[in-house]
Amino acid sequence: MRDLLPKFDYHNPQSLQETLALLDEHKADARVLAGGTDLIVSLRALQETPGHLIDIKGVKEFRNLSFGEADGLSVGAAVSLNQLVHYDAALKVYPILAEAAGTIGDYEVRNRGTLVGNICNGSPAADSAPALLVLEAMVNVASKTNTRKVPIQDFFKGVKKTTLAPNEMVTSINVPIPPAKSRGGYMKARRTMGEDLAMVGVAALVTSGSKLENKVRLAYASVAPTPVRAYEAEKIFEKNKPIDQLLDEAIPTVMKAVCPISDVRAGKAYRANLVRVMTKRLVRGLWEIN
Repeated sequence: MRDLLPKFDYHNPQSLQETLALLDEHKADARVLAGGTDLIVSLRALQETPGHLIDIKGVKEFRNLSFGEADGLSVGAAVSLNQLVHYDAALKVYPILAEAAGTIGDYEVRNRGTLVGNICNGSPAADSAPALLVLEAMVNVASKTNTRKVPIQDFFKGVKKTTLAPNEMVTSINVPIPPAKSRGGYMKARRTMGEDLAMVGVAALVTSGSKLENKVRLAYASVAPTPVRAYEAEKIFEKNKPIDQLLDEAIPTVMKAVCPISDVRAGKAYRANLVRVMTKRLVRGLWEIN
C-alpha cells in the first residue's frame, strides 16, 4: 500500500520575506499551502508531487482582512472563505462576493479554503471568479525580487493555468468599492444542493434607474477554459430600451463570449441554455430593484 501523500519537505515560514525566499529557492518544485482544500486532493491523487510544501498560515501579513473607504476590501492569502463570508464589510458593501464565496464547498470546506486559493487553483468553475470579475478586483502578486498588480481579468490563462511564475505567489486580493447605487448577484447551477462544482455560474452587477446611466457587468464560470467576462454584451445595456428587449439583444453576444463543453456535470447544450436562462433571470431581477 502506498503512502497517502507523496514525500515532501514541509516548511512553516513566519514572515512574507521568508515565504518568498523559500519560493524563490524551490520554484516549480514547491507548492504554497493555505487552506489546502484543492492541493491536498491533488497530492493524494498524485496529480501533483512537489518536493516542498510551504505552509503560509503562520504569516501575519497573509491573514489580513480589512476594508477602507479609499482602498476598498483587502483579502490576504490565508483568509478563509468563512471569514470573508461573515465579514461585515463584505456583507454590506460586497454582498455579491459574500454570496459567491458562500456557494463554495460546504461550511467545513469554507473554514479551510481561501479566496486566494480559489482563484490560484485556476479552475474554470471557480465560484469566486465571476464576482471578482464584475467587481474588477486586483490581484497582488509577489516574488523575492518583485511585486506586481494583475487585473483579475488577466490572471486566468487556461484550465488550471494562471499568470503566476514558478517563483511568484498571490499575497492578497484588493476589491474596489462598487459603483454607487449598484446591485449584484451570483447564481449557480449545480447537480445537488450540497457540495458540488458549478455546471454554470453567473455574476451580474447592475446600475440602473431613471436618473442613472444604465450599466451591466456580466461574468461566467464553468462555460469556458477560464472564467470570463462578457464585455461586448455589457455595452448593449447602455441603450435606452426596456430590459426585456435589451436582454434579447444581449444574449447572442453573451453566447459568443462563452464556449461550454460537455463533461460529467452537464452537456454542452444544457450549459448553453442555462447561460441564457440564468442571465435573463439574474439581470432582470437586479434591474427591477430601484
